[in-house]
Amino acid sequence: MKTSQFTYLGLCGLLTASSIQAEEPSKGDIKKGVLPNVVMILADDMGYGDLNCYGSTGYTTPNLDKLASRGIRFTNFYVSQAVCSASRAALLTGCYSNRVGIAGALNPSSLVGLNPQEETIAEVLKKSGYKSAIFGKWHLGFQSQFLPLQQGFDEYFGLPYSNDMWGYGINGEHKNPKYRPLRLIDGNVEGKEIVTMDDQAQLTTRYTEHAVSFINRHKKEPFFLYLPQSMPHVPIAASNKFKGKSEQGRYGDVMMEIDWSVGQIMEALEKNGLTENTLVIFTSDNGPWLNFGNHAGSAGGLREGKGSSWEGGQRVPCIMKWPGHIPEGLICNKIASTIDLLPTLATISGSPLPARKIDGVNILPLMTGEPNANPREVFLYYFHANWLEGVRKNQWKLVLPHQSRTYEGFAPGKDGVGGKTDNVQVGMALYDLRRDPGERYDVKDQNPEIVAEMMRIADAARLDLGDGIMNIKGANVREPGRVEAQ
Repeated sequence: MKTSQFTYLGLCGLLTASSIQAEEPSKGDIKKGVLPNVVMILADDMGYGDLNCYGSTGYTTPNLDKLASRGIRFTNFYVSQAVCSASRAALLTGCYSNRVGIAGALNPSSLVGLNPQEETIAEVLKKSGYKSAIFGKWHLGFQSQFLPLQQGFDEYFGLPYSNDMWGYGINGEHKNPKYRPLRLIDGNVEGKEIVTMDDQAQLTTRYTEHAVSFINRHKKEPFFLYLPQSMPHVPIAASNKFKGKSEQGRYGDVMMEIDWSVGQIMEALEKNGLTENTLVIFTSDNGPWLNFGNHAGSAGGLREGKGSSWEGGQRVPCIMKWPGHIPEGLICNKIASTIDLLPTLATISGSPLPARKIDGVNILPLMTGEPNANPREVFLYYFHANWLEGVRKNQWKLVLPHQSRTYEGFAPGKDGVGGKTDNVQVGMALYDLRRDPGERYDVKDQNPEIVAEMMRIADAARLDLGDGIMNIKGANVREPGRVEAQ
């Protein structure tokens, strides 16, 4: 990209053609049928304020900062729900997670999983000849019919669910025999059990090694690499390469190792001559688990964290890099979401969309810096048992009455032991997120016309997707996959 002796830093969708000196982002490779590789890296419980380029201190994230400086950084990027399984189901299907019947975090005794009838990103890209792999945390059903190889992926190595679902304590003592053994899975075959914190400390490196191998082996064909890290979800652990390296203790060590992992991926792409033809996406599955204190991340000034529909729970970092298509140093303040990745990748690859209804929109115009682009004006905040807890349109967010987790007013835990939280009743409120991203100043009384408009959006959402608070099922929700109880 050409600039006038400085790195272009602009506001996505708010630029005029004369405001920068830049070439039109090329789409020539797509038109000629040269399919780009896609690398999608997903951190677990990483907050909005956990990268240097989003304001973190106490440790360094140079590889991710470099990725942001050479691509686009989103400031209003959302997950569909602020909890593991629901968030991942939405990312892979392009749907609000309640549409595909996945809620909360599936536990090792769960009898449901992502319905194989749903089409994942891997299955969509397979139509255009992509090879796909996932190395890391799955958490969409541990039974064989729900595992990645049955959901469009060609390779899988990782954990079937969260790394805290293992029955052991942070000191290695056996605490909870109700949990089945937490084992790594290779393809469809269970392998090594995770028993100690030393085992936990190797996860980031092991996933990364598999990812680099996949890139080396598939450099001559288009590929989709999905790398959902287990960290920094508690219990957190870093390998000896990073143990004790940060000023922020173990959490900083873990973040530095995740950044190292990104660097290893970028180095593998460069060594194989794939940098210019690879779209790299980095984001998180939800906000920080704040009651774990020094073993948790930062919401970066946003309200609350994981397990809530406040901004700190559902707004996450997102960085993308794609040379020749995404301008360098772009900052996007428009709304986008993980549910938008599937239709965007379908557009880029020329793959047909799933036959079933999805909720995502194509955000390629945002990624390429198209002036005045605004493909997503509305976002819905669902949580718990299909509760509609809020609606956003452009800068306005209407919070609907609901019961919410709160971390505020409680001392956080320390060194892997969680602190207290509470559930509180939340009333209706309107926030102007452009001026008040911390959601502290209710302006509904001053803006009755905005409230009325947002309520119309909420009513339409309830008819389509339902609302557990009002006992409305929704006309277009689908069932998850189920197994018979043994």
